Amino acid sequence: MTYHTGMTDEQMQSPFETLGLPVSYDIDRDQVERAYRTKLTQAHPDAGGTDQPIDPAVLNAARSSLLDDEQRAVRLLTILGGPEASACRDLPDGFLMDMMMTRQEIEEAIESGGEAERAHWEAWGVEQRRTYRERVSGLFAAIGDDPEAESLRAIRVELNAWRYIERLIEQLDPEYDPAQADFS
Repeated sequence: MTYHTGMTDEQMQSPFETLGLPVSYDIDRDQVERAYRTKLTQAHPDAGGTDQPIDPAVLNAARSSLLDDEQRAVRLLTILGGPEASACRDLPDGFLMDMMMTRQEIEEAIESGGEAERAHWEAWGVEQRRTYRERVSGLFAAIGDDPEAESLRAIRVELNAWRYIERLIEQLDPEYDPAQADFS
């Protein structure tokens, strides 16, 4: 596993290691919360349960990344040696054309229909998010113990499309400000 320089040993651990959880996409939210609370209790100065202090900020970051379905997938893909987003910008076949047409439909609908149309497209985005979560979950379940590069690349491609959908959902918010957008 390759780590970024300048980080502490705790920061270099995967969020799964930090919280003592199995390295898996399909971990339960309650499991994450229980592990987080256990580690947080151990981190308390009065607990004295560990030889090495645990930074609560590291625990918070681990919890946050594992509770977010997309971030958990990204972290797991990195652990498995899959391509980073910067190394693979591919999207599923036909996805970009579909999204260009969808964006045009959204813009026209919101201009003519206002909030009712915005709510319709937000619901569409949430359904798309669910679909990509299920696809990514299925791809992780299918790779087995020794994932092949092409299987990991397929997960990255789905994650790229998922990220695109997340950005589209963000842009549907009437308060959306492109100057404050996170395009990572």
